[in-house]
Amino acid sequence: QVQLVESGGGLVQAGGSLRLSCAASRRLFSINHMGWYRQAPGKQRELVAVITSGGSINYADSVKGRFTISRDNAKNTMYLQMNSLKPEDTAVYYCNVFQSLGSNYWGQGTQVTVSS
Repeated sequence: QVQLVESGGGLVQAGGSLRLSCAASRRLFSINHMGWYRQAPGKQRELVAVITSGGSINYADSVKGRFTISRDNAKNTMYLQMNSLKPEDTAVYYCNVFQSLGSNYWGQGTQVTVSS
């Protein structure tokens, strides 16, 4: 079983920055895609950013130009750099890894709160 542990969330003022990290308990193989999702109170979980096995990166329109997803294979860690944060970015952020054989892993979530 693989564990994903997020960190880096917190309270920040609008316009500020945060960097989220997602560390896997071991190296993962045959990854189809990995990414970040978020869920605000009363709303459905939504995709924020994703990296495919081919290296393609996609962002939600609401975060394009402000958020950057990256990965460090040597550290089994994925990151989400969030700049120019807005109150509407407030949510619990989850990392996700989906393997080609169908295994789907989620982290426990980290709260991001942006004050106006």
